[in-house]
Amino acid sequence: MCSENKLIAGCKKGKREFQQALYDKYCDGMYLIALRYSKIDQEAKDILQEAFLKVFRNINKLRKESSLANWIRKIVINTALNHQRSKLYLYPMVDVEDLKDREMQGAVLSHLSYEEILALIRELPSGCQLVFNLFAIEGYKHHEIAKILNISEGTSKSQYLRAKSILIEKIIRREKYDGTREV
Repeated sequence: MCSENKLIAGCKKGKREFQQALYDKYCDGMYLIALRYSKIDQEAKDILQEAFLKVFRNINKLRKESSLANWIRKIVINTALNHQRSKLYLYPMVDVEDLKDREMQGAVLSHLSYEEILALIRELPSGCQLVFNLFAIEGYKHHEIAKILNISEGTSKSQYLRAKSILIEKIIRREKYDGTREV
């Protein structure tokens, strides 16, 4: 296995074997990120493919002080957002004033597998899914999400609260059905 610096140097020269090695090293983790922003597997695969094309096209722009993994991750997220942004007008957004924050105690994710949590996130309405991923998982602030998605900060907050509420309800329903927890 090549060092990261050798991978980058080989990719900058356009050498296919280095591009393949870079892809092989990062594709699984980046695919999981793309999955969080998509509704279907094929869309995640399309996002991943487009993102890696951008990586190879723009590898010369990678700064030496930047982490390659973080740089690729940012490209995957931005590519996923671009895919979703074009469809965002199709999904209703609820403003924060229309949504009361409900107490969401008792729902615990610790007993769910990563795959189960991912499946629940992918079931969210698209607007909620985007905001939830950006806020809860990627760590963006609501004012940053508002700029990225071209929505108000209040809408970002309400979409996050709505996503959280939906996830809690799904988990509670699942637990009642599975009998894994007394509610």
